[in-house]
Amino acid sequence: MMPPIDDLDRLMAVMGEAFDPAYGEAWTRRQVEDALVIGNCHYELIAGDGCLPQDGMPAAGFFLSRYGFEEEELLLFAIAPTWRRRGLGLALLDRFARAAQARGAQRLLLEMRRGNPAEFLYRRFGFLPIGERPNYYRGPDGQMLDAITFAYSA
Repeated sequence: MMPPIDDLDRLMAVMGEAFDPAYGEAWTRRQVEDALVIGNCHYELIAGDGCLPQDGMPAAGFFLSRYGFEEEELLLFAIAPTWRRRGLGLALLDRFARAAQARGAQRLLLEMRRGNPAEFLYRRFGFLPIGERPNYYRGPDGQMLDAITFAYSA
């Protein structure tokens, strides 16, 4: 089921601000729409006050996840730069974990490129590294970067 257009607009606006284009990690609107149509993908927005954004209010962050077989994978997670370091990232990760648990997830997963500054946030929440994919991402200068897989027991 497709989310409301304004939710997609807000999600894409945060992604445009939060993801460094040099790494090519941001998804296109079509990729987000296609993921949400499948039915096992979920998203949530957060406003700057930590609540759900009301109509017309911009989002400060979002998550997009995919549930399957007692696991939920965090596909995209972002807090807009102007809203960082205010506790919104931890609050949004907590919402993600609670929603995933309500869907039956026993374990939460995410994958990120080595050197991603969000690693501190994920570790602080309780995610632990469980594996690597060597040379999975391409850096802005063409160098290859490892992907690190993290897990959290729900």
